Amino acid sequence: MPYGLYIAAEGAHAQSMRLEVVANNLANASTTGFKRDLALFQARYSEAVQSGLAAPGSGSINDIGGGVRVMATETDYSQGPLKSTGVETDLAIQGDGYFVVQKDGRPLLTRAGNFSFNNNNQLVEATGGLVMSDSNTPITVDPEAGPWTFTPDGSFLQAGNATPLAVVVPEGPGELSKQGGNMFLPLGRTLPVAPEQRQVVSGSLEASGVTPTMEMMELIESTRAFEANVQMIRTYDTMIGNLISSVLKEG
Repeated sequence: MPYGLYIAAEGAHAQSMRLEVVANNLANASTTGFKRDLALFQARYSEAVQSGLAAPGSGSINDIGGGVRVMATETDYSQGPLKSTGVETDLAIQGDGYFVVQKDGRPLLTRAGNFSFNNNNQLVEATGGLVMSDSNTPITVDPEAGPWTFTPDGSFLQAGNATPLAVVVPEGPGELSKQGGNMFLPLGRTLPVAPEQRQVVSGSLEASGVTPTMEMMELIESTRAFEANVQMIRTYDTMIGNLISSVLKEG
């Protein structure tokens, strides 16, 4: 395969993967508590270097660039803007931390606080997962105990009894795995946020971390780069076809 064709194919593949990431971000532009993903590119070694036939930095013809590849997809955990809803069970964390939700038999973390009470008087997230307290029990309202509220430190208060919601952070940076939408699976231990550092706003939600205009710019940029690589592939294909036709005529 001509080397230019190989580089163009790698470039098209990398841009295709980037397009998938950007498209997923755009699809979740209105998803509460969603965190955008970023496709990280890295320069590739030449095929000869990657195959062990040449050493990087040798300066030989086998040490030319090998195009780019998507090294990884990383999540931007920056806090999204807070939007007032006026719904008392809507909660937003100001600063660090994640709510703990028990779903499908495992604890998941989320910044999406669009909660409500189910038929069993338990606080649940949008898809039915139980919102947990810091003692690993569901938050439950007593219909006979009178008014209730959420305090600024993230506790459920009713009849003078305060039950703190579990608000935790992963032990290390990046130790979260996306489980679709706005849920994360902790890959290691989680640590409780100190009481004096807990800030939970009732009647508000954290909006998606996606800025549609920024994502649209990335979408246009990536689409043009993909098309440029595809056009390069077509050009090489035409050149090879013409070369083969010339050889056959000469024969």
